[in-house]
Amino acid sequence: MSEISGHLTGMDSGIAAVVGAAIGMLGGAGGGWLTVIGQARYQERQQRIDQRHRLEEVRREAYSACISASKQLSARWWRVADRLRTNGTTPDQWDSEVAEAHAAWVPFSAAVSTVAVVGPGPVAEAAEVLRRAMYALDQAAIAWHEAAREVGHGHLPDFDDRYMAAVAGKRGPGRIFQQAAREALNADT
Repeated sequence: MSEISGHLTGMDSGIAAVVGAAIGMLGGAGGGWLTVIGQARYQERQQRIDQRHRLEEVRREAYSACISASKQLSARWWRVADRLRTNGTTPDQWDSEVAEAHAAWVPFSAAVSTVAVVGPGPVAEAAEVLRRAMYALDQAAIAWHEAAREVGHGHLPDFDDRYMAAVAGKRGPGRIFQQAAREALNADT
């Protein structure tokens, strides 16, 4: 009997060793799996953070380009208005200034389109309101220019008044766009 009990004890310790090794292997594999899952979650979180940072940078650039282009377009139309108001200027000088103002419309329009793409919605909507206000300015200045070409001088108070009303009309949308951009970038905090 003692031979049998010694043999069983030897088997018990062998089984115990195998069971212990299996438990150790499963524990190691489980720990490794948890490490892989943790790393994957960390990488996903880091990718989301990086993506947010890239989007914020793209938005910042788009908003800045929109503001800059609106200022440049406005400045071009101011030059047209100044030429129309100045005695002794010629239709050729007016035409040259109008051509530059028309050229300034392209980057502004592109900037508004970019803002519409990168959003978010409230900033895109504010950019569209600004675009409409700038279009009203554009139309007022063009009408003034055309009327001045017809009569040969730019001293046309009704057209000047319409232009100045459009200038005043774009200020609010410009401020609203800037405020929406600040909020989207959390720049007011």
